[in-house]
Amino acid sequence: MNWLTEHKLPVGDVAEALFDWLQKNGAVIFDGMALFMEALIDGILWCLQTPPELLVISIMVLATAYLHREWKTPALVAFGFLFILNQGYWEETTESLTLVLSACVVCMGIGVPIGIAAAHRPRLYAWMRPVLDLMQTLPTFVYLIPAIVFFGIGMVPGLIATVIFVVPAPIRLTYLGISSTPKALVEAADAFGATPREKLWKVELPAALPQIMAGLNQTIMLSLSMVVIAALVGADGLGVPVVRALNRVDTGLGFEAGLIIVVVAIMLDRALRWGDGK
Repeated sequence: MNWLTEHKLPVGDVAEALFDWLQKNGAVIFDGMALFMEALIDGILWCLQTPPELLVISIMVLATAYLHREWKTPALVAFGFLFILNQGYWEETTESLTLVLSACVVCMGIGVPIGIAAAHRPRLYAWMRPVLDLMQTLPTFVYLIPAIVFFGIGMVPGLIATVIFVVPAPIRLTYLGISSTPKALVEAADAFGATPREKLWKVELPAALPQIMAGLNQTIMLSLSMVVIAALVGADGLGVPVVRALNRVDTGLGFEAGLIIVVVAIMLDRALRWGDGK
């Protein structure tokens, strides 16, 4: 079998050449993306960290109460944030929430239109499916390499790696929602002479809203699962104390930071389950 190993396909060399070419010829595009994402991150971070902590918590609790129209979920959100404040992880939590919210804006902004286009073009989705599978199965650490090459160290490469890992979820669920629109509704819209745009906004999107909201929920949960990995490329947030605890073999710090991540995940999950008939 030596002949097989001696004639190795140049997969790594091709990938390296591609990244070098993109780095040299796509600097303007990558710089523009970095500026947009930095502005988005800075804006969200300012909104979460500039006002007093209790004011931010009150706004989030009131928003949850408005969505749910009951007291249990807002009480859970309030208790979770007060616990985070008590443990001294408010700054790290707001940084992780900034990464999650930024990923939601980018992923939903990309994923929903692509999912709609794929639902209307079956051949496009058939071509996209293996790409989406690859994006979700490729080890997440692999995404960090091109993110560092193109965007350096900080929150932006962490956001890029998160988006690449997360964006298949809203694409798939939007595709599922649009393609699952009852045929009777589509036929009725056609019979009344609805244009494709009217059919999309008045029939398909309302019917697909539960799946799109499920895509938003999955986007938030998957983004939160990336906070530790994003910390490896310099992104601030709850991943930093976890990485620090790993380096020091500090079980107390690791459990403490890990518990805060769990609390944040539970709060976000429960706060966004406002249309599932719980």
